[in-house]
Amino acid sequence: MDSDEHKRVLDPEHDTAALKALTHPLRIQLLGLLRQDGPATASELAARTGESSASTSYHLRVLAKYAFIAEAEHRDGRERRWRALHTLTSWSNESMEATEAGRAFVGLARRRQIEHLERSLARYEADLAAGRLGQEWVEPSGITDLMPRLTAASLTELFDTVAGKLEELTARDADDPHAEHVVFVAAGLPLAAHEHAAHEDAAHEHADRDLEGRDDEDRAGTARDGEDLNP
Repeated sequence: MDSDEHKRVLDPEHDTAALKALTHPLRIQLLGLLRQDGPATASELAARTGESSASTSYHLRVLAKYAFIAEAEHRDGRERRWRALHTLTSWSNESMEATEAGRAFVGLARRRQIEHLERSLARYEADLAAGRLGQEWVEPSGITDLMPRLTAASLTELFDTVAGKLEELTARDADDPHAEHVVFVAAGLPLAAHEHAAHEDAAHEHADRDLEGRDDEDRAGTARDGEDLNP
């Protein structure tokens, strides 16, 4: 396991058990809540997730076993409080793709991120409607859906640029009382051409060659009447 103060980097070869532990959907949700909202008890997390305290307590202990969370400072001696040890979990897609456990984890993690986006959208709309967010957030908020044509190198550069700028802005706004938690989701998912599109391209290419041949026949005066109509 390679880690620093803010990032937990998972290696599929050395963190097999940790990967397996994190594939449980409730554990991913609990870890996300601790990162987003700060330290909490099993009972507090049970109320937020709709689970029982016994369930959240068990899954929190599993997260602690694999060093995703640790005990936080207690308000009193009655119940443990837990805190996240890192602000994010990271990994190499190429390394994860090489193992079945890695592929399973990445697939689940991405789908949980989409679910988080859906929950965040609902919360944002409710907060705005209830006046818990000021009107200054209306204009900059939103979701963009673009399909640029990029190379793999350009997509990597795009992610690196966004990450660098986000780190810069986060540091700048750290002590600003007007700052709020912002859910920022970026996806870069290349899509191969559909099979039917490739067939259409081949058909068009064949038709073009056929038409070129017919033009030659027309010039030779050998084409049959109407052959170039509705080819």
